[in-house]
Amino acid sequence: MPRGYLGGVEIHGTTILAVRKDGVTALAGDGQVTFGQTVLKRGAVKVRKLEVGEGVLVGFAGGVADAMALLERFEERLKEAKGNLLKGAVELWRTDRVLRHLQAMIVAADRESMVLLSGSGEVITPEEPLLAVGSGGPYALAAAKALYRHTGLSAKEIATEALRIAAEVDLYTSGQVTVLTLGEA
Repeated sequence: MPRGYLGGVEIHGTTILAVRKDGVTALAGDGQVTFGQTVLKRGAVKVRKLEVGEGVLVGFAGGVADAMALLERFEERLKEAKGNLLKGAVELWRTDRVLRHLQAMIVAADRESMVLLSGSGEVITPEEPLLAVGSGGPYALAAAKALYRHTGLSAKEIATEALRIAAEVDLYTSGQVTVLTLGEA
């Protein structure tokens, strides 16, 4: 049976979106956890701030146990890299190859950069200061791109509204949004 399944039922949940605009980084996540046709929880908090360097926001999607293992190791590497986000991400995969079978993804962002870490070993930086993962990630990213390019909304407003739009389209994204920011005045 493939990972991400429990008793033959696929587990879905969570949409995470990072937005950086005008010196502010926002990371938003919904908290829905779905088991088959059933919503188990709408208010799980899957975004947090790591007190490393000037602060790093992280959000995770996928299997919770796998995401916690990935997040714990990433935080260790980030501390060793003195808060350098990209160096910490690369060091994670250079030194912890055993993690490459995890069914989880992490979006990490600081005031200057953002990165996607997958459980299979990828480290991806976006072309625009927008990055999304999870079941509603493509919808949230599309909404964020439109709002980023064509409105005067702040990073926090874009992240919030894009997740709400994703929730209107994706069955596995709730409209309950948690947003964290770095760089707010």
